[in-house]
Amino acid sequence: MTVKQLSLPELVDACLELAVPGVGLWREPVQSYGVEAAAKLIRDAGLTVTTLCRGGFFTAIDPDERAKALDDNRAAVDEAATLGTDTLVLVSGGLPPGSKDLHGARERIADALAALGPYAQERGVRLAIEPLHPMYASDRCVVSTLTQALDLAERFPADQVGVTVDTYHIWWDDTAPAQIARAGASGRIHTFQLADWTTPLPEGVLTGRGQIGDGAIDMREWKGYVEAAGYTGPIEVELFNTGLWARDGREVLAETAARFVEHAT
Repeated sequence: MTVKQLSLPELVDACLELAVPGVGLWREPVQSYGVEAAAKLIRDAGLTVTTLCRGGFFTAIDPDERAKALDDNRAAVDEAATLGTDTLVLVSGGLPPGSKDLHGARERIADALAALGPYAQERGVRLAIEPLHPMYASDRCVVSTLTQALDLAERFPADQVGVTVDTYHIWWDDTAPAQIARAGASGRIHTFQLADWTTPLPEGVLTGRGQIGDGAIDMREWKGYVEAAGYTGPIEVELFNTGLWARDGREVLAETAARFVEHAT
């Protein structure tokens, strides 16, 4: 998503050129290219698919909508397995229209995880609940903190459900370091993502993720927390940023790799 202006073949070429060993993929471009074809493209290049994004949106009240969401998530699990990644990132869903019941929405997420977890486990895929910044709670994700994410995840085996640690969403939370340690102790850090926090946020806020080093987050500090918790997996950079998308994708990827070295290693 950081360089969504690149086609999948262009992305693969750019990763090889820059010695980037893996890539987190989003479902839409994979589906457009073809899931099997995308898997072959990545595999033949010797790259790793670190995660697939995204499943989730479990909070609907209507039974038909809930069944549809579960079907879509089973399809996402199958896509992840085909791509060879063991992690499906979940954006759990916001409040249904007209609802003010956060607790009820979170319980419906738990119900969905209970149905989806065993299906994913059978296919070698883990579900990674991603807490999103509280500004997204109403429309996108009622899980706003690592504490909330872990309280949900710990109802299930760690090889079924864990969490995504994303600096953009948790950097403000002074309880997050302890929760990272909690997640690490039970083997539930399924992926670690970097993005910076810059202000002012754009209208709509979704595309406000800053390039590493441009904002308020100490990337090296957060990397230290996940490493101290025992995480040794891939580190992704996920930037939703219209300014970056308007630039040459290879240039953005090269800049991002350089910023990672400068600010997170």
